[in-house]
Amino acid sequence: MAPKLTPENDPRATLRGGLPDRYLTPEDIAALLSVPLETVYAWRKKRTGPPGFRIGKHLRYDPGAVHDWITTLTETARTAA
Repeated sequence: MAPKLTPENDPRATLRGGLPDRYLTPEDIAALLSVPLETVYAWRKKRTGPPGFRIGKHLRYDPGAVHDWITTLTETARTAA
C-alpha cells in the first residue's frame, strides 16, 4: 500500500508545467497514477508501462517519457472509442 501523501512527500506537489523537477521513483509513478506499487513493477516486467532506467540498483523514470507514455495511452483510447 502506498504511504499517505502530504504536501511534503507528494510528487504531484513538485509539478511545474506538468513535469516534476527530478527523475521519478516507482513510488512516485504509483502515487501520480493512483495505482498500487506492484502495478508499476508489473508494467516494467511486462514492458507495458513507462520506460524506466537504472542508476545502480535504483529504478528511475524520466518525467518527459512518462508524460509521452500517458499521452500515447490517451490518444490510443480516443482512437479506439
